[in-house]
Amino acid sequence: MKSITGVEPVPLTLDRAIQERNFERLLAANGPALSRLAASYTRTLSDRDDLVQEIAVSIWKALPGFRGECSERTFLFRIAHNRAIAHLSRSRERAADSTKEVDVPDPAPNPELELSQRQRAVRLRHAIYRLPVAYRQVMTLTLEGLGYKEISEVLGISEANVGVRLSRSRQLLHDLLEKRK
Repeated sequence: MKSITGVEPVPLTLDRAIQERNFERLLAANGPALSRLAASYTRTLSDRDDLVQEIAVSIWKALPGFRGECSERTFLFRIAHNRAIAHLSRSRERAADSTKEVDVPDPAPNPELELSQRQRAVRLRHAIYRLPVAYRQVMTLTLEGLGYKEISEVLGISEANVGVRLSRSRQLLHDLLEKRK
């Protein structure tokens, strides 16, 4: 029987219900990390939210093809990385430079400490965003707690290359942060 839109409704099968539960579990466990990763590739909250949505849709589409050859977290970050690179390419084409900053609220009760932490986080985010993409990717994934092996799988590079990029990105970050003092 067709619905009002003229499309037959898709019955909720057991496989689909399992896929939905798995999808919801993965997003609940990794959503904040995926959001932070998306924020490292964008300059505004709305762009970050758009990218997170794109990542979620891509994860949903790719989930049935997950073969378990890597961890679920690596699988998710690989998808997120690919979506972020595509988003970055599109945003560069548009060249719409916005000066709005991502504001990540800190629940700390001490206002002075909160301000200090926020200023450091903003400086770090800006410094990370100024890194070349190859170094930014490795640094962002490292900050999300991924190891060399997982990062190499996400980015499709060797573990040795991860180490080299991470070392260079740390030095560049140090230089960028020291210049701004």
